[in-house]
Amino acid sequence: MPYIPHTLQETEEMLKTIGVGKIEDLFSAVPQSVFNKNQFNLPVGLTEQKTKEELTKIANKNKNPQISFLGGGFYNHYIPAHVTHLASRSEFYTAYTPYQPEISQGILQSIFEYQTMITRLTGMSATNASMYDGSTASAETCFMAAEITGKKKILVARSVNPQYRGVMQTYCTAKGLELVEVSFDLTSGKIDQTKLTEMLNDDVAGLFVQSPNFFGVVEDLKDLSAKLHEKKMIVVQIITEALSLGLLTTPKDNGVDIVVGEGQSFGLPVSAGGPGFGFLATTEQYMRRLPGRIVGESEDVDGKKAYVLTLQAREQHIRREKASSNICSNQAWCALTGVIYLASLGQKLRDLALLNHQNALYFQKDLTKKNLNRVFNAPFFNEFVVNVNNLPQVLEILRAKGINAGLDLGRVYSEMENKLLVCVTEMISKENMQTYLDSL
Repeated sequence: MPYIPHTLQETEEMLKTIGVGKIEDLFSAVPQSVFNKNQFNLPVGLTEQKTKEELTKIANKNKNPQISFLGGGFYNHYIPAHVTHLASRSEFYTAYTPYQPEISQGILQSIFEYQTMITRLTGMSATNASMYDGSTASAETCFMAAEITGKKKILVARSVNPQYRGVMQTYCTAKGLELVEVSFDLTSGKIDQTKLTEMLNDDVAGLFVQSPNFFGVVEDLKDLSAKLHEKKMIVVQIITEALSLGLLTTPKDNGVDIVVGEGQSFGLPVSAGGPGFGFLATTEQYMRRLPGRIVGESEDVDGKKAYVLTLQAREQHIRREKASSNICSNQAWCALTGVIYLASLGQKLRDLALLNHQNALYFQKDLTKKNLNRVFNAPFFNEFVVNVNNLPQVLEILRAKGINAGLDLGRVYSEMENKLLVCVTEMISKENMQTYLDSL
């Protein structure tokens, strides 16, 4: 069943109407030098049935691990069946950006509920209607920090997810901002306080610190925030494992000005690294600097509850030079999935976070018995780094047994050769852990 929308007769009629002899004439403005004069070496077209059979054969060559200890920014958590079922209702997944908010009450309410949940989890005063993902949310926050302070140097801990730092660098380069990395302490895995102190000067707009950081280590943000606030600098906490919000000290109590992160852990599958949704929350002082939109609750002329777009700092709604972001969509469906997931768990979110932490502690102690010792001594949430001699060979052995042992940090940190980042979520059973240990 080939998809050919027009018959030859219809094509001839259209060409005649616009005064063109053949389809190739439509490309007359394109230089002949860029045309491919040779025939493409493509196989003969297949039927739908044969195409599916061929793609299935290719897909079956993939070796998917049955047990995964991989984290590093995306996390394998259990998703209750009803979360996907409810989010897949057509009135949810067909809803689009509320260009006419007064008649988009459904999607505005879902965004409002999302904002409420994020502010309660983080303790912050305001959040926007979600972002594309954690990395771009972090990059947008670089602009916020620069605009708030009027300065152009951004400090970022080297223990921040390398992919996030890469996106931040791309954004900062385009905006004329300087992004400078601060090293981490090789004993604790936390940001190097001595190096940071040396780098603090009047040109610095703010500091970005991930906690739990890329190594799973929990940073001491309260003292860090107080130190930078004395110098009138912005402190931003990045969170890639959103589940940690159920157990650790809130960003508000950490004293940070802004918190950004990735919400994938709330009801969205790992897939191939997306999609997820970014969250961005701040204090009341900087609420009007938030990119994107904020939905508010009000009343209509009849006194009934009504939702409105309270703030919308997109360039499509206000003068471009006054806009704080050019975000065109807000991952609203992914954020809605997060809302359904969080509403389902309620206060059990803390129990789930605690289970993750306990599982990680249990497995880390078992690895120590196998002489796979921790690299850093600071507290961690559900990820930790261990030394593994001959790491590439060990990974291959475990992979052959259907186990993804973790992330080889040597791939992203030159100084971390033979260091393995291991993540343990509620999806890892004691039997899975024993299989891992028996395979070493």
